Amino acid sequence: MTTSTSIHPDYIVGTWKLDPTHSEVSFTVKHLMISKVRGTFESFDVTVVTAEDPHDSTIEASIDVSSVNTGVEARDQHLRTSDFFLVDEHPTMTFRSTSFDGEPDDFTVTGDLTMRGVTKSVVLKGEFGGVIVDGYGNTRAGATATTKINRHDFGVSWNNALEAGGMTLGDDVTITLDLQVVLQK
Repeated sequence: MTTSTSIHPDYIVGTWKLDPTHSEVSFTVKHLMISKVRGTFESFDVTVVTAEDPHDSTIEASIDVSSVNTGVEARDQHLRTSDFFLVDEHPTMTFRSTSFDGEPDDFTVTGDLTMRGVTKSVVLKGEFGGVIVDGYGNTRAGATATTKINRHDFGVSWNNALEAGGMTLGDDVTITLDLQVVLQK
């Protein structure tokens, strides 16, 4: 059952599934202390359940970490090793929300991020893109959310000292979710 609420003119209660062709999970990390390396995960899934009270809504996401893509195959292979994602032992990164705060247009989602067998609470800062019915009659919603994690908190501590001083990689990783979801009928 889906119903609209008076909370936001576009807010609809229901279960929403990911449209992977119009969504992206990306990350950035400082490289050589002067620029950023960017990457995406090509395979992931998200389910959003919007409740009558938006604060009771939930998000569950899983990411196939072997699908990491930075545009450099040798780097991607290194990221799959024990130096980084340890894909052989931990093929999936997951997120499960524990609370929602704010308004539908400008919100925060707190939840448990699990990577390499380590679970930590993270806060995603989000912006609601809106709701629209596409040309096929499907109701779609869009949102963007971002968080910053310290990779060492999840056991990702590989680094290399630079001759000029400093390290190859920064400690903070910014994760951005650009999601489009489809209301299930």
